[in-house]
Amino acid sequence: MTGLHHDPTAVMLGLHDDFGDLVHFRIGPQHVYVVLRADLVRQVLVTHQKSFKKGPGFERARIVLGNGLLTSEGDFHLRQRRMLQPAFHRRRIASYAGIMVDEAQRLNDDMREGEVRDVAADMSQLALRVVSRALFGAELDADALEISHAVAEAGEFFDYLTVALFPVLLRTPLPRIRRFKDAVALLERETTRVITERRDDGEGGDDLLAILLAARDVEGDGTGMSDEQVRDEALTLITAGHETTANGLTWTWYTLAEHPEIEARFHEELAAVVGVRPLSADDLTALPYTQAVLLESMRLYPPAWGIERRAVRDQEIGGYVIPAGAAVLMPTFVVNRDERLYPDPLRFDPERFLGAVAAARPDWAYPLFGAGTRKCIGVSFAMLEAVLVLAELGRLWHLRLDESVPVIPQARVSLRPRDGLWMAPERRAV
Repeated sequence: MTGLHHDPTAVMLGLHDDFGDLVHFRIGPQHVYVVLRADLVRQVLVTHQKSFKKGPGFERARIVLGNGLLTSEGDFHLRQRRMLQPAFHRRRIASYAGIMVDEAQRLNDDMREGEVRDVAADMSQLALRVVSRALFGAELDADALEISHAVAEAGEFFDYLTVALFPVLLRTPLPRIRRFKDAVALLERETTRVITERRDDGEGGDDLLAILLAARDVEGDGTGMSDEQVRDEALTLITAGHETTANGLTWTWYTLAEHPEIEARFHEELAAVVGVRPLSADDLTALPYTQAVLLESMRLYPPAWGIERRAVRDQEIGGYVIPAGAAVLMPTFVVNRDERLYPDPLRFDPERFLGAVAAARPDWAYPLFGAGTRKCIGVSFAMLEAVLVLAELGRLWHLRLDESVPVIPQARVSLRPRDGLWMAPERRAV
């Protein structure tokens, strides 16, 4: 299909306009079904989830992430999710608020009045440091820094996971391929070494790595994870755990800058609720408008812009049978702009996520974080981090767009500004 790789969101919007909520086409022998309505997405992800498995992009992601929670399937996935669940308990997540605020303050200190900078890069580096510190400890030592740098190097190559010929590409001698392979090898080597040292020391801790090492499948056979399993889960958390948060923050700064009246209300809430006091985990619920701004920006610009599955058996969806082996694409970029769920859908309106309006909308109308047993386990961590970063930076700065660099959404593995998000900080009076 022409343009699918170059501009997939435009293709998906066009399919919906021309053909409706469920579209079928073929790429060579491969049947592809595009699901473009939220309740049908829920049928795939929840009602009939056993009829589908992760799609081909996730299969290729195993090259980096191994058999971690993002890529694993079946009973093994359910076992790993049970074992990981304590790491994402509300009280445990709240304990990382200090790291999140600290990294936002680090960025505050680096900003200069009127000095144009790439906020997309800032958010990526900030989110990577947050998840690295949460995983390996309060401060990043040399081991964690090296792993983080390797994650950044490997992450630059993740876009190629969407290319069907990725396995062939890996056999080429291109310099970028060599850098990617070196980064993956370093990730595996260094993460394995850190895990081995932790096990040998026998010391506990309150970081995520300590929780992974101590986890037991109490509902199953009572055993823990092997070192290889811990490594795969650690790589999944640090790699996948920062990308969507960073892009969600990036698009929120963009939409705030594009809507000064909403930015003004955002700043009013920060002044009234936070002022100059230190931020804490309690501010997630104390700042409802800030949270609504974040959710509305991700509705229009979902970092995980599309969800993919592969049918493992024939399954009826929306009155049509999706055959076994078919690829299923569910572009949240389109689903979230459905006027039947969001009147005037292209309008940026955080009120959609407040009060009675939000309460009246069905829970399946916002499939941004997935659903069912595959719903993102780190949603609460990501939401707390994003709200605290928005609040800490927002109470000190206006971020003004540099109009000389157009903001063009680029949909690859995630949705991000193609050329970055260049903005000039303007200090607020507090």
